[in-house]
Amino acid sequence: MSILLHISLDHSLKVSLYGSVESCEQVNTDTETAVVNVRYAGKDQAREALDKLNGFLMENYALKVSYIPDETAASDVPLRMLVPTQFVGAIIGKEGATIRNITKQTHSKIDIHRKENAGAAEKPITVHSTPEGCSSACRNIMEIMQKEAVDTKITEEIPLKILAHNNFVGRLIGKEGRNLKKIEQDTDTKITISPLQDLTLYNPERTITVKGTLEACGKAEEEIMKKIRESYENDVAAMHLQSNLIPGLNLNALGIFPGAASGGMSPSVVSGPPAGAQAGYQSFGPQVESETVHLFIPALAVGAIIGKQGQHIKQLSRFAGASIKIAPADGIDTKQRMVIITGPPEAQFKAQGRIFGKLKEENFFGPKEEVKLEAHIKVPSFAAGRVIGKGGKTVNELQNLTSAEVVVPRDQTPDENDQVVVKITGHFYASQLAQRKIQEIISQVRRQQQPKASATGPPVARRK
Repeated sequence: MSILLHISLDHSLKVSLYGSVESCEQVNTDTETAVVNVRYAGKDQAREALDKLNGFLMENYALKVSYIPDETAASDVPLRMLVPTQFVGAIIGKEGATIRNITKQTHSKIDIHRKENAGAAEKPITVHSTPEGCSSACRNIMEIMQKEAVDTKITEEIPLKILAHNNFVGRLIGKEGRNLKKIEQDTDTKITISPLQDLTLYNPERTITVKGTLEACGKAEEEIMKKIRESYENDVAAMHLQSNLIPGLNLNALGIFPGAASGGMSPSVVSGPPAGAQAGYQSFGPQVESETVHLFIPALAVGAIIGKQGQHIKQLSRFAGASIKIAPADGIDTKQRMVIITGPPEAQFKAQGRIFGKLKEENFFGPKEEVKLEAHIKVPSFAAGRVIGKGGKTVNELQNLTSAEVVVPRDQTPDENDQVVVKITGHFYASQLAQRKIQEIISQVRRQQQPKASATGPPVARRK
């Protein structure tokens, strides 16, 4: 998501930019006025620029700043519908005439996933367009389904079913269900949402079922998708901010959040582990090495992470390309269990991200409570001092930068591999950033300890 700011000033243009700027384009070159469009990576950054630059005096000329909504952001989120399989033929029409007509009228691209879930009673349809185009296509499809129901003498009500990524559903429902109740009242509809238990690691979408008249369902679709798009925009803004803090990590490719490439809504389907558990990975440094992280979760959450007959943890392991094991409990009354995750940085990000998300989904943390977990990583004892820094300077800087609590317990006895533990406590992004920064420090120390090669190259063995 990007925000455009339209900035004009008389006589000269020297603008201080706030936040991450994606582009800066001069629109005209009049002698009296210069107009520049500045595209920021997030709403908050654009708002800060708007507040601080508007009216700012520069060489006795006042800057005039206005906000231009970016239409491309909303179009990143398609409408995902679930329709009865028996109506798919009517929606497509003879030789595809009906669906081509809808596409042309609504200026949209419509994908009917006929081959998905062979034998299923319902099929997904994805509509890519502007919000208005999506709503118009939705109404057309609903009209066709209702006409087909009458023609085939189907008496039961044909509801509107919208698929939404679970990341967005909580904000759609709102505190104590207020957002959803308001949409129901404003549109005169009855809305239900499929339970969390129906989710899997590879299909994170929930079904929003809307019952009411055709007109009422159309209005409800507009309000539901408006909320979903707002949530998507906020998540993408946060994602871009964090990707700037974690160099080399392509968040869009990880499947932690719905990405723009899949329309922000499509389920993450993974046929197997990435090749070498590193496919598509942009290196954090010269080498990508496997790491082991001990993540501590509530003991009561172990069942949710493992899943029935171990299915969840197996799927998670394949998805992330990491080895994931639950350590035995220390005692009967233990309140925390240790999850041992082994894999390269991208695998760590994916596995830990899913675990944080699963704990939130399963309500092990309250609606207003942020998921904060403790993670342990082992560092060589010779690098521990560098992590702490002189007088604790480095560890304090780490905490300020990442917002995580970073502790290197004193008086540790190194283990058999001459390693000591660093404890990291914080929300997911804070923990990830702290882990990456500490690994960077370790890499630097190791490089410095390597014997420097001779300027003339390696020594040549003499012949006897």
